[in-house]
Amino acid sequence: MIRFVIGPDRTVVPDLAARLPGRGIWLSAQGDVIETARTRGVFAKAARGPVTVPPDLTAVLQDSLVRRIGDSLGLARRAGQAVCGFQKAGEWLKAGRAALVIEASDGSEDERARFLGRHVVPVITPLNGATLGTVFGRDHVVHVAIARGRLAELLAIEAERLAGLSVMRAGTGTKDGPPTRSAGKTSRLQAGI
Repeated sequence: MIRFVIGPDRTVVPDLAARLPGRGIWLSAQGDVIETARTRGVFAKAARGPVTVPPDLTAVLQDSLVRRIGDSLGLARRAGQAVCGFQKAGEWLKAGRAALVIEASDGSEDERARFLGRHVVPVITPLNGATLGTVFGRDHVVHVAIARGRLAELLAIEAERLAGLSVMRAGTGTKDGPPTRSAGKTSRLQAGI
């Protein structure tokens, strides 16, 4: 779910942290739901008056979620709850310390499968290798292991929201945003994140 509020200038504002003042308008984090609400006056009806809805609302949401994921990942790195690289992240995975694995969306499928091996841990792919690299001060990163805790939960939730916004563009056959996948049949609750 994504919360929206109406700003002082009657503009619809996404409230991803759900902390802004005002009466919230909650919508499912699905691209088609957001687009339908934007085009069919759902925000005006919920706000009980005229509002201005940005025409690129879905793109704004995607950019904001990518930024939040990057910020949370940077916080996890600084707190010692995230490591990157095939070897370091692999060690955390083998030791059972990794509650979540983040892989570059543009990484090789074969390398990602080889990295996971037989380990069953939730895997998300919200960012490309260059963006992951920026967080860790490298040019390119494919594998990141996240320790158990609140930051792993937050990253999983934000990646799920971002994946929900990735819908097929009408008539183009292309996807908006990166995909999210899970290794095995383990849910976040079963994995103990």
